[in-house]
Amino acid sequence: MRKILITTLIIVFAIACVPRATTPESDTVVISVIGTNDVHGELVAQHDRGGITTFSGYVAAIREVRADDGDVLLVDAGDMWQGTLESNLTEGAAVVDAYNVLGYAAAAIGNHEFDFGPAGPKPIPEADADNPQGALRKNASALQFPLLSANLIDTSTGKIVDWENVQASTMVTRRGVKIGILGVVTEDALSTTIAANTVGVQVAPLTESIVIEARKLRAAGAALVVVLAHAGSQCEEFDDPYDTSSCMLAGEIVRVANEIPNGLVDHIVAGHEHRGMAHVFNGIAITSSYSNARAFDRVDFTIDRSSGSVVNRQIFPPQAICAKERDEGEWCKDSEPRGPASYEGRLIQPMPAVVAIAVKASDVAAQRKAEKVGVYLETPMTLRDQPESVLGNLLTDAMLESNEADISIHNVYGGIRAEMSQGDVTYGSLFRVFPFDNRVSVIELSGLDVRKVIANQVHNDRRRAGFSGMRAFITCNAGQMSVQMIRKDGREIQDSDTLRVVANDFLLLGGDNVLTPAIPEGGFDLPRGTPMVRDALVEWFKSRGGSMNAAEFRDPDNLRWNLPDPLPEDCSFSTN
Repeated sequence: MRKILITTLIIVFAIACVPRATTPESDTVVISVIGTNDVHGELVAQHDRGGITTFSGYVAAIREVRADDGDVLLVDAGDMWQGTLESNLTEGAAVVDAYNVLGYAAAAIGNHEFDFGPAGPKPIPEADADNPQGALRKNASALQFPLLSANLIDTSTGKIVDWENVQASTMVTRRGVKIGILGVVTEDALSTTIAANTVGVQVAPLTESIVIEARKLRAAGAALVVVLAHAGSQCEEFDDPYDTSSCMLAGEIVRVANEIPNGLVDHIVAGHEHRGMAHVFNGIAITSSYSNARAFDRVDFTIDRSSGSVVNRQIFPPQAICAKERDEGEWCKDSEPRGPASYEGRLIQPMPAVVAIAVKASDVAAQRKAEKVGVYLETPMTLRDQPESVLGNLLTDAMLESNEADISIHNVYGGIRAEMSQGDVTYGSLFRVFPFDNRVSVIELSGLDVRKVIANQVHNDRRRAGFSGMRAFITCNAGQMSVQMIRKDGREIQDSDTLRVVANDFLLLGGDNVLTPAIPEGGFDLPRGTPMVRDALVEWFKSRGGSMNAAEFRDPDNLRWNLPDPLPEDCSFSTN
């Protein structure tokens, strides 16, 4: 990796700058809004695709294209720095440096911006002096552009948080055009990060926050209003931005867009769901480009200089970030490379300063990433199967076998961030699976509490929790849900049983709404001094040794989740 990055750096430095002739300004200007979301610390390309380093070459190419007739507005919809060893070792500082070089105009705060907790080694505050948002605020102060959040509220004042370089909105000017940018975060933000790190803040409704701030921006003369929303939905087809038949219409950002007064907002750069969007809802262009810097958004707005009105809009489907040239429309992994990548007729040449940042971060992380843990995977371990996956079962088995407990529960969809390829398991591959600094937690629950937890997950079909140590059988009769839970030894779990349950501190704090039905008044006692989940995984693999196969972790004839097909929508659980 280091050799590739250094070679790229040398090549880029060797390229001579060619002066460009100036042209008279026309009556219109084209603003290319380039958006990213859920980059999650992905500094370098993975198998010739994605990465901030490669993306920097695309940004440079677009800026060259726009130099004669307009400008580029580079923005991000949140979840920037949590997720890779290269980034996490410095609590996101490497990503902050790279974003500064790239020249972002603004970024939204995402839920995972809170994950690092206090600045320094503590993942959550442990003393009164520990600032729960210390790492986030440190990164914000180091950014050369503002972090935006119009709906993140300080509970002590009831007003938008007052942190250095964090604000509700900003106004920038490109080629004489005023552009208003505001940010919001999903209303689920506080349940999808570590709750201990969000103490003192709450999230206001998105629509109301957007409308208030957008009206201020319009009153201040904004010709274009762009919302950076760490909230999303998904679409599957991108041939026609006005055809929304393949989109999830109930998605959070679609619902919000449809509630915004017509003409108030021009563009929403969305995120959080790690899905693609490039569609129009209520006259608003909504874009989202999956996750981990695999792609970027692009919308070109043509604006009349005299009136400030948008006279044309071109919405691009998610644009793949490939380090090597592929056939047009092909994703990086879908075809063999044909040579150096290009975009808009320009050769992709990563920015030297971004390459240098990536080289430094990669050097620091390389040795740790390469450490083998003594296991060879004969097959990939994936998240693809429903209602349970091979990798989800593997992780819950590992947590159960690593602790003295009866069952384990984990948020396997969302709490697992990458699949595992065939081959030797390394610390680096396990880090990608679980990059979060969550601690192992063992609690005692009654059989009834566990039954409530399982029942609460039944209709959560896209993000259903995984478990080990038992099988669950769900039946529905006249709308009444029955949950039967059978231990590995064949004994049925009774409501009066006391069970030792291994989970993680994120779930204990209400994360992903998994343990919510069982959380006692006053909450669970949080663990102190227990190992990180990631480190427990490493030790489990080391103790197992040898080889592993996907068939060990998923038996289609003995699934852990056993559900009616189809599952009646009115099937509900009651303890009465």
